[in-house]
Amino acid sequence: MMTKKIFVAIFLCMASLSICHAQKSTFKQELAVGASFGLNFSSVSFAPKVPTKMKLGFNGGATIRWNTEPNLGIQAELNFTQHGWEEKFEEKPQYKYSRTVNYMELPFLTHIHFGSRRVRVFVNLGPKIGYALSESTESNLNGENPNANRPDEQHTLEVQKKFDWGLCGGPGIELRTGIGSCWKVVITMRWAICSIAVKETHSLNLPAK
Repeated sequence: MMTKKIFVAIFLCMASLSICHAQKSTFKQELAVGASFGLNFSSVSFAPKVPTKMKLGFNGGATIRWNTEPNLGIQAELNFTQHGWEEKFEEKPQYKYSRTVNYMELPFLTHIHFGSRRVRVFVNLGPKIGYALSESTESNLNGENPNANRPDEQHTLEVQKKFDWGLCGGPGIELRTGIGSCWKVVITMRWAICSIAVKETHSLNLPAK
């Protein structure tokens, strides 16, 4: 069965050092490298339906960006990120179950920006690929199903397909700090989507985009 997974990634800060060179008299290309860190809020939709809520995770990595035109550039990243889901037991809130899947991801994005030299707003959009490194479970169910009317096969299924792909993008703002000539801080919010398959053979394909 096919369903969708959506997660929100918030990169709180990225500090990068730009190296500039002239292309034309009115525009200088910019090459920026830096680090990023932030939080993920991820969720999974199952078929048949399983009540879930957003799960908090960590996101961090390295970024390189090349602004090739006055308002256009390309950006690549290598990130460690945590995805997964947390189930809701509204009638029996003493129970809990959550799954965390750790990924390495490589987004390749188009970077569109507007603004001044000091402050810019931008949108990033593009594909990404990922690889599942490991997974872990937090539960107090002890193998039981508190609600016989909801499926629980997903509790015993491991990630079957390690490689993942999907689309991601979102808006952000870039602020020049005034520390040196090219240091800046970037704040951005990102959405991403991918597909998940739960097979009739009871194997779980959890690509975490």
